[in-house]
Amino acid sequence: MTGGSTKNKIRFLRIFIATILLTTGVGKALDIPGFVEVLITYQAFANWMLYPVALGMIATELVLSFWLFSGRTIYWAAFASLGLHTVFTIWATISILRGLNIPNCGCFGVFFARPLDGWTILEDLIMVAISGLLLVIVRMNKKTQSTSDK
Repeated sequence: MTGGSTKNKIRFLRIFIATILLTTGVGKALDIPGFVEVLITYQAFANWMLYPVALGMIATELVLSFWLFSGRTIYWAAFASLGLHTVFTIWATISILRGLNIPNCGCFGVFFARPLDGWTILEDLIMVAISGLLLVIVRMNKKTQSTSDK
């Protein structure tokens, strides 16, 4: 793997993840009350927590997307993305195992509504894998650069 090709892979992966996060964050932010209604269907939060959780999720996705777009400290941004998507995967899995009927997973807020199902978990797992891949490539690239500097 050449240095230029590694940089291109890193750039592609971080922009891909950032674009997904920006889209999901904006989708939720465009109708916060609608997104709160989606959160209610998960039966996971007390009523007083719904707006803070919604705003926290939106802020997390938007900040992480801007962080990835910036290209700064990509390793830690990839690590944060891996953690976020792991949490989403676990949350979706638990919700399905609880037998909840969730007509809109809320991935894009009230937009592109689709039920929470196995496909949602698969999509979350793909984002976990892509975030993990970015993390590994960045780490390997750092090791390669540090050994070539000696």
